[in-house]
Amino acid sequence: MGVGSWISLLIAIGFLFGALNASAGDADPLYRNCVGQCEKTGDIGDQSIRHCQFQNSDVPLNSSWYMQEPLYLEWKQLNCRSDCRYYCMMQREYQREKLGQHPVKYHGKWPFKRVFIFQEPLSAVLSAFNLLMHFIGWLTFFILLHYKLPVRPQSRRTYYEYSGLWHIYGVLSMNAWFWSAIFHTRDFDLTEKLDYSSAVAVLGYSLILCLLRVFNVKDEASRVMFAAPILAFVTTHILYLNFYEMDYGWNMKVCLLMGVSQLLMWAIWGGVTRHPSRFKLWAVVFGCALAMLLEIYDFPPLHGYADAHALWHATTVPLTYLWWSFIQDDAKFRTSALVKKAK
Repeated sequence: MGVGSWISLLIAIGFLFGALNASAGDADPLYRNCVGQCEKTGDIGDQSIRHCQFQNSDVPLNSSWYMQEPLYLEWKQLNCRSDCRYYCMMQREYQREKLGQHPVKYHGKWPFKRVFIFQEPLSAVLSAFNLLMHFIGWLTFFILLHYKLPVRPQSRRTYYEYSGLWHIYGVLSMNAWFWSAIFHTRDFDLTEKLDYSSAVAVLGYSLILCLLRVFNVKDEASRVMFAAPILAFVTTHILYLNFYEMDYGWNMKVCLLMGVSQLLMWAIWGGVTRHPSRFKLWAVVFGCALAMLLEIYDFPPLHGYADAHALWHATTVPLTYLWWSFIQDDAKFRTSALVKKAK
């Protein structure tokens, strides 16, 4: 099963558990009063929040043009709310710590310490590392296909029938990790939707790719028949989440169905076909299954930085390397078989 598929599945589970625990901290009256007062005055005790220093009606007439633009004002309002929530959360957690109480979640997330603009610095950095690993894996795969393996003499195309599909998978995976890094840097409604939609897109495409490889579908018309209903469903699902309701429970069911089906297909296919690199495939599947435990058995961030979700991001780095290694082995295996057949 593709690492990108488990990314989507685990993110879905993470969001669900976050939603179930979202009221523990932000339902606290002291926290809510602090945020409300901060958004009105721009002050938390002796600290002033720069983004809350003026409201829409208070923009000076002689200010820069961009300061009077609606998008700029909306961005400033979003940052005001975000900063107020952060500093009120830190203040409340300091008070709770003095009383010997354990940390609680706010708006579905643990209280992380910021580093510059990064709201979840470790998760953001590890997302960037995963993006880099996918880029290196895809680039190595590209070089292998076009510069190391033999190509068809007449068309100069690769022998490997799934090369184009894996290129698309690489682009979608890099896109998903890019938005994951952005979302962990600044958590807004827009960045959440882009992160979530990108992850679901990888999951849906991985299901299509899994079916085509497992059933060895090579004909273009047959591929379209396999892909069309899944593509239509995934597109409708993403539109539903973005424009109708961000239903975490329903999304988890969809992701579980598509994710577990891929898990079973890849694992069984590797054993039935006795693929030369089946042990790499099984290692990725087993590793991703273990990584899921980090999402289920959640814990507060150590020293304000490393929670279970961040550690999960760390586990996907070596799994991504192993997964692209399997893809390259599959390309070598199929190319070798087709070259021998052509002779």
